[in-house]
Amino acid sequence: MMNIILFDNPTLRVQLLPFTFIRPVADIRVGIFKIYEKWERALKCEVSFLTEDYLQGKFPVKHGSDQYYINGSLCPNPSILKRIEELKEGQGLVCGKEVLVLHTSTNYSKMTDDPEEFEKIEVPLEEVSLIQHPWDIFTHNREQIILDFDEVTRGRISHHIEDPHTVVYGRANIFVEEGVEVRAAILNAQKGPIYIGKNAVIEEGVIIQGTCAIGEGTRINMGAKIREDCSFGPHCKVGGEINNSVIFGYSNKAHDGFLGNSVVGEWCNLGADTNTSNLKNNYGPVRIWSYEKSEYVSTQQQFCGMMMADYCKAGINTMFNTGTVVGVSAHIFGGGFPPKHIPSFAWGAIDSKDVAQLDKMVEIAERVFARRKADFTVHDRQILQKVFELSKFDRE
Repeated sequence: MMNIILFDNPTLRVQLLPFTFIRPVADIRVGIFKIYEKWERALKCEVSFLTEDYLQGKFPVKHGSDQYYINGSLCPNPSILKRIEELKEGQGLVCGKEVLVLHTSTNYSKMTDDPEEFEKIEVPLEEVSLIQHPWDIFTHNREQIILDFDEVTRGRISHHIEDPHTVVYGRANIFVEEGVEVRAAILNAQKGPIYIGKNAVIEEGVIIQGTCAIGEGTRINMGAKIREDCSFGPHCKVGGEINNSVIFGYSNKAHDGFLGNSVVGEWCNLGADTNTSNLKNNYGPVRIWSYEKSEYVSTQQQFCGMMMADYCKAGINTMFNTGTVVGVSAHIFGGGFPPKHIPSFAWGAIDSKDVAQLDKMVEIAERVFARRKADFTVHDRQILQKVFELSKFDRE
């Protein structure tokens, strides 16, 4: 069996902050699955992670005598998988300066931008799908849903939607897992597939356009309008109007309000009537805060809403400006537009310099996990404590 280690490229890891504060790059969700889940399904084996020391307790690395190191930002596709099968020891796949895959007997404790000498096999750019920036998560989401849909449905038969009041367009592009409840909804898969995970609930009056991925146990609240290219991970509560956005899992955007061209991490809650702007008044490219550059950089995207890391909370009627970046465990409330760069553990809104108390944030996380019958582990606590230290620079 292949020993697969998904490594964090140091440069890409920083570029993908704030989402990589509490996870390896390969734990990012895009499409139906997280990146590491895609590799496990594609290669039919478990993977391990080579990441920051403070994350290795929760995401351990398993070395062996022979292994394939795979860039955690790389999403598998048939072309890449075929190339991996043909790799001999001492060979690797590269795209320009980016190391994609390395087959070696060497046990790395850290992966640098330029590992030891190996025989480089160049892969054309058009064969490569890398998640390199936060906005790549939603811009790549459509293609990844389609690839994941083909993988998860191959050779399987969808469960039937029995509700007589639900209207379905493009039935062949809809796959429903067991235990799903759908009532008086409209599902339109004519432009792309719709995947509905195990025990998900689609309430009355919901409209869903493909492509769309709905995770296990997720509830789409009555009257929701889910536009194209959205992904919701497991056990989310979703409502209002959402377009081309990814919610990693265990988060709530349950009420009315618009979320567009955005990414929301795990264990977040957006209060009623929270809205995001995803288009500038001058229709120009959106700039967002870069942790790598410590300045605002252009996304080259006309549409870009909000990048919100894990454990965040937004009060009712919160208004997020175009291209807002929110760090880990930030609590946003109050009138007006919050700043476009909201540091981790921020407490408040406009011009607020208050910082959330770490012990209170741990207490809230424990309570939220318990509501979903999940365990806030020692590793989770240690990671949150470490992020509090690592993110101090951002609050100064």
